[in-house]
Amino acid sequence: MMFVTTAALLLGLTVYARTDVAPPTVTVNLAEPPEQRWTVLLKVFDLSFLKKAAADVIDTTVPKWVHHAIKPVVMALEKYIPQPYAGEIRGMASQFGGSLSDVIILNFAYEISAFCTSIVAQDTNGHVYHGRNLDYPHPVLRNLTVNIIFLKDGEEVYRGTSFAGYVGLWTGQSLNKFTISGDQRGSEHWSNWWKNVVSAFLLRRSPVSWLVRETLEEAENFEDAVMRLSKIPIITEVYYIVGGLQPGEGAVITRDRSGPADIWPLDPVTGGWYRVETNFDHWLPPPGRDHRREAAIKALNATGQDHINMKTLYQILSVYPVCNRGTVYTTIMSAEKTEKYTTLVRPQGCLKSS
Repeated sequence: MMFVTTAALLLGLTVYARTDVAPPTVTVNLAEPPEQRWTVLLKVFDLSFLKKAAADVIDTTVPKWVHHAIKPVVMALEKYIPQPYAGEIRGMASQFGGSLSDVIILNFAYEISAFCTSIVAQDTNGHVYHGRNLDYPHPVLRNLTVNIIFLKDGEEVYRGTSFAGYVGLWTGQSLNKFTISGDQRGSEHWSNWWKNVVSAFLLRRSPVSWLVRETLEEAENFEDAVMRLSKIPIITEVYYIVGGLQPGEGAVITRDRSGPADIWPLDPVTGGWYRVETNFDHWLPPPGRDHRREAAIKALNATGQDHINMKTLYQILSVYPVCNRGTVYTTIMSAEKTEKYTTLVRPQGCLKSS
């Protein structure tokens, strides 16, 4: 259930008291061959449902010409797609009974429609909290949402929240190191985006969600994560939001394909105890129709730095339109309190009260 503060009520913020639901959790063993890692999904998802849901996402997202353009990639999968993703995608296609091209297309369909809100905030004691709403235009994804714990040598290395059939991560935490969320930047036309996907593979650029996963697995600390997320070439523009262990370790990274356009760190000393990122550059006003940033800032100021914590951050992310009709799930996390990682699916999204 949602937590409602007196300050929020006094300011007339629209919040909702309803039951949100935790997604299932699976464990992926990184010691297993990539082709076998995702069989765990069949323990919690019905195979026929997975096939139907994947078809729905592809049919409503992907231009028809992409099915033809992707065939050269499929024919030389190992050449164009690096490991372990090539093996994982191949394994999913084999185990789930789908075509290889459809599984590839499904993974890239998720790369182009992540309209989100991410917040990183620091309390007065120096504890850093990180929350995100992930918004997608596909209601079926609420039934595909899954928490994933990645193990190496029998120990957790990192965890995240994703969708069944998707090898990337938009949300995750590296154990006792840092947290990451990704938000789509801008609204590039889909047909141009797909052309860029094909060309980007020729240049060996990484999908944005694969870089999140690689950073969670390989980066040593917050600074290393920020460096990787800032500099490694990617296939499209994005915002990476990062939270760390120490006071001041929080930043929004605005990415171009080849490098950082801007890095916006927490600055609690001068009042910058939080950073809010939606899908537009923070130094520019959002479109007039989009009030998520405004509502989030209002709710953060109403809560105050003295009272920011995981519960109140969840509440802030539950204010309309920060939470909206398209919100699939909300995740609250903290690198310092990794055991508190929480994702809740929003069964109906959020609607403005009458």
